[in-house]
Amino acid sequence: MAWAQRQRDLYRHDWVVYAKTPLGGPAQTLEYLSRYTHRTAIGNERIKALTHSEVVFTVRADDQGGKRTEHLPGCEFIRRYLLHVLPTGIKRIRHYGVLASACKTDKLKLARLALQMPSTNPLAQESAQAFMARVARIETMQCPCCKAGTLKVVATLPGYTVADTG
Repeated sequence: MAWAQRQRDLYRHDWVVYAKTPLGGPAQTLEYLSRYTHRTAIGNERIKALTHSEVVFTVRADDQGGKRTEHLPGCEFIRRYLLHVLPTGIKRIRHYGVLASACKTDKLKLARLALQMPSTNPLAQESAQAFMARVARIETMQCPCCKAGTLKVVATLPGYTVADTG
């Protein structure tokens, strides 16, 4: 109840958002934010060993990219991992506001108009596959197991085409 009241109170105000042009442009901003909005708490490649009593994994040691190995009891590792799990009812940031999938098309156009932003160029839009290769440096068509083979489409599910992924 208190949350609903607080939300009503906030919606009564007209909010002014100060948003200046990013220094490196929109592409650099998207690249920067994507490193945070699409991450998991820990990647499998960082977990080096599991025993009955502990988990061994790598962590960043310094600002220059150095790594060190950390040993944690299993219960403490799980406790820290669960700190990254969102509570029920809370959405990731990419699902809120003008980017919410239910109203993204309309609200994003209105926001661009209000900010007097130029229209998007459909020719400049990047496919998801190209984006992953450029930003995350992930080759989406490489076999995740052997890292040598190339994945091939062998079947297409009804109502879903390869063009939908781009």
